Amino acid sequence: MTDFLLELRSEEIPARMQAGARENLAKLFTAEMAKAGLSAGEIVTYAGPRRLALIARGLPAATEAVSEEVKGPRASAPPQALEGFLRKTGLTREQLTERDGVLFAITEKPGRATAEVLAEAIPAIVRAFPWPKSMRWGAESASTESMRWVRPLHAIVALFGAEVVPFEIAGITSGNVTRGHRFHAPAEIVLTGADAYVEQLRAAKVLVDQDERAAMIRERASALAAEAGLELVEDEGLVAENAGLTEWPVPLLGRFDEAFLDVPPEVIQLTARVNQKYFVCRSADGKLANAFVCTANIEASDGGAKIVEGNGKVLAARLSDARFFYETDLKTKLDDLRPKLEKIVFHEKLGTVADKVERVAKLARWLVEEGIVTESPSRRREGLGEGSATGDVARGDVPPPSQFQVNDAPHRSGHAGGMTDLKLVNGGGELADLAERAAYLAKADLVTGMVGEFPELQGLMGGYYAAAQGEDPRVAEAVRDHYKPVGQGDDVPTAPVTVAVALADKLDTIVSFFAIDQRPTGSKDPFALRRAALGDLATIEKSGVRVSLGAFVSKAITGLGPVFGDKLLVEGAIDQLKIAEQSRGPHAIWRAFEEAFPDVLPEDAFPPSDPATDFAMLTEASVSNTMLQVMQFLIDRLKVQQREAGVRHDLIDAVFALGGEDDLVRLLARVRALQAFVTTDDGTNLLAGYKRAANILKKEGVEGDQPWTAPTYTPEPAEADLIAALDAAEPKAAQAVQAEDFEAAMAALASLRAPIDRFFDDVTVNDADPAKRTARLALLARVRAAVHTVADFSRIEG
Repeated sequence: MTDFLLELRSEEIPARMQAGARENLAKLFTAEMAKAGLSAGEIVTYAGPRRLALIARGLPAATEAVSEEVKGPRASAPPQALEGFLRKTGLTREQLTERDGVLFAITEKPGRATAEVLAEAIPAIVRAFPWPKSMRWGAESASTESMRWVRPLHAIVALFGAEVVPFEIAGITSGNVTRGHRFHAPAEIVLTGADAYVEQLRAAKVLVDQDERAAMIRERASALAAEAGLELVEDEGLVAENAGLTEWPVPLLGRFDEAFLDVPPEVIQLTARVNQKYFVCRSADGKLANAFVCTANIEASDGGAKIVEGNGKVLAARLSDARFFYETDLKTKLDDLRPKLEKIVFHEKLGTVADKVERVAKLARWLVEEGIVTESPSRRREGLGEGSATGDVARGDVPPPSQFQVNDAPHRSGHAGGMTDLKLVNGGGELADLAERAAYLAKADLVTGMVGEFPELQGLMGGYYAAAQGEDPRVAEAVRDHYKPVGQGDDVPTAPVTVAVALADKLDTIVSFFAIDQRPTGSKDPFALRRAALGDLATIEKSGVRVSLGAFVSKAITGLGPVFGDKLLVEGAIDQLKIAEQSRGPHAIWRAFEEAFPDVLPEDAFPPSDPATDFAMLTEASVSNTMLQVMQFLIDRLKVQQREAGVRHDLIDAVFALGGEDDLVRLLARVRALQAFVTTDDGTNLLAGYKRAANILKKEGVEGDQPWTAPTYTPEPAEADLIAALDAAEPKAAQAVQAEDFEAAMAALASLRAPIDRFFDDVTVNDADPAKRTARLALLARVRAAVHTVADFSRIEG
């Protein structure tokens, strides 16, 4: 067995493309080898700024000889058929083999040298390589047929063992020569084979293993911070990016002016990270320090002093720009920025961002006024208090309460930092006012200079500005956190004002795009509606908000009307119809809608008597259709979310199937209790008994609840035992469900397990006596109804 080395050396490969390139190189190589019947024992890939390499270990010297057999016509077939088969195979009649009256063409293909296979495969791989972006270069670039690569390709090393695999691609001939570090070892290096490749390049100041480079950056940067009495803010994405930018990484610690620390720490970190690829550090008290770590690609003779000095100057210029944006933004109140939102189009069919803000503010207020979102008694009223979705400042997450400098001046009309157009009231109304206020300010930072420069800071900067301008801390917190959670693992808000605004904002986005028929399809979700749904579901679950999902969705959809008029609600339906009344007679739109959406209108619906009523009824039908689609979408997202949490999707279906259960907190409590129950012996056996009873009832056509009366005959012992068990279990289960003690409800149902088993063992349901048969079917219907107090067990798999 022999090892194969391939190195493709080019100008700088973007760091973001290197991981994908390694994966694609391995995949393409494996596929090409498989075509020839070869497979490597191990494939290792490396990627760096100037080279993409692959080592395939354990390749045989040659492919195995193979015998190919092609079935032909019968020996007695007409001459025309035989002649056609001979032309296809290129053989003569004497070269065919006959078996059982059928002719076969058998050809022996000798094995090929693996080097020959590689000489054909590598050019094919290079030409088919799927770079996200690629280019042509040189004189040949005038032709669209010329080779493309991510950056100009300079050289190719291809060694099978110690021997060069000869081939040529676009004028580049394969060989065994590469180059080391651009400055430390620019001379040519003659490679001896795959085994020595890594060490030969290490001697030339090139670390080909991206994992080794990342480890060196991570460890040395942390050590430098520790030597300065600081702690490095970990950032694996930045580690990987610097590893992709350097061949011989040398981390260096530098300092910037402490005056820049007046700028929010997230701004400093983002400036350093995005613009300069620098790490930042925190001091012992957890606050951001005026220190950075840059990663050089050279061992400087002065220990890197000049490099640090130059990088410090560049960072200072960047931070000066950031401070300018911050200080300029602070001069304008968020309230004064709101009118500018009227000039930002949210969507051509959904109006402006200002329109969306109006809807979100009303929906957030409704959530509070309906008692859905309430103030936690234990929540502190000073600062941002507990319940805030705090994170690590230096990670660029949410700033903790101490980072907000809150103006303690009273909120009075006309005050520069307080409420200007809302009047706070005491008691329950205050929370509603705060939620509405936060919603009105939540999007104002979209028109600030800082967010224009760093869109990633939207919301966060609004929170800083709101706090600096004297808004209530709860309002500032809600402005800051209302986008959360923005992904898996992100902090989930629990502070009441934040919860109200976050829920309203995301649901408004969902129902708005559903109303104009812009739903997610397959892998496409251009408006991130799936993420918005998961965010709302996580917020409801984490904060324990008790809300009817149907009522919430209905309220959000209703909010679309006052802003755009009722036409929006049927626009998605009638846009595609475009049928004039005159062309098809009275009620043409109604009839077309009915044909296009047969499941939306009631079965007994009939066209109204005038066009105005016609339109109004279609509006109502379209609202219902949008609501059903949004509800199903949220339920599907709930299944995805809970599946990742280990909850079975069929159990969610089993609870939803009962109808009337759209309080997600209660639903999930019921589902979790159900999952715990069905995994026990009692649960498994009760499920089997239920399904047996349900199958009998289905076969006999007994549907829905059946009236129950005690048998007029003397029941058999097992029958009497089941009746007694139901008499005891039914009220217990119902009371437990009412009290939302679902574990107790499951325990009550578990008591039915043994009586049901005995009933099926000892009692004949389809008795010859009609009275007994009817009573026993009613008894089984009673069992089904008792189980349905918790869930529809027919939806449970198993």
